[in-house]
Amino acid sequence: MGDKSYIIFTDLDGTLLDHQTYSYEAANPALDLVRAANIPLVLTSSKTAAELAPLRAELGFANYPAIVENGAGILLSGANAIHSDDEYQNILAVLNGAPAHLQSYFKGFSHYSAHKLSETTSLDIKSAKLAMRRQYSEPGTWSGNDDQLAEFIIYLAEHGLSVQQGGRFLSVSTGMNKADRMTEILATYRATHPDIISIALGDAPNDIMMLEMADIGFVIENTDGHDIFKGNMPNHITRSHKHGPQGWNECIKSLLTQSTSINLK
Repeated sequence: MGDKSYIIFTDLDGTLLDHQTYSYEAANPALDLVRAANIPLVLTSSKTAAELAPLRAELGFANYPAIVENGAGILLSGANAIHSDDEYQNILAVLNGAPAHLQSYFKGFSHYSAHKLSETTSLDIKSAKLAMRRQYSEPGTWSGNDDQLAEFIIYLAEHGLSVQQGGRFLSVSTGMNKADRMTEILATYRATHPDIISIALGDAPNDIMMLEMADIGFVIENTDGHDIFKGNMPNHITRSHKHGPQGWNECIKSLLTQSTSINLK
């Protein structure tokens, strides 16, 4: 690794975590390298602060910030999840005020019981309850067509909200995204480490801006069919050969050990 200084921003579901089992076991060899080198690892996810705080501690990166709910909020380093849902309640009020035909196409987490969300996502009940402790965004599924989705997006924009497509869910929030929060965190680190190299890993459409902004980006192959960067990708972004944490391990080990070229295309 030489004298290079890195900071890693990583998506979770489908990237560091397996989409079905939510395990990061296959990425442990690369995670060990990251810990040994004291590289900041910023978890960047659609997950809530209530979900990320214990996971961040389990991984050993509690002293770094995390980006929650697709960039709608930041969990500060060392902080436990503090739950205030005022912003979330405002989002639900806008959704509940949408024309009836648009409401019928969007089924958000607030419509689920913990058991139903567990069945839908394969999360255990405890994790499903944490996923429902939302502060800044409402994920859900969309059953309408593209024209109806466009109408839904216009309605939300008129009320100060926007939509992001994740690997599995459509997420409604007040507009901040992963790349916005990445910019904020990088500015803090570069105040003292101006040459720090940013690395980003992701698998879904809502990761694209983050990958484009990073100095080095890795697209992790997605099992749900969201093939981002179809055709030519920017030169600083490469694609893993493997899915999920296996792909994550492949990319980070390759970069940090310098044992193989990082050009995985």
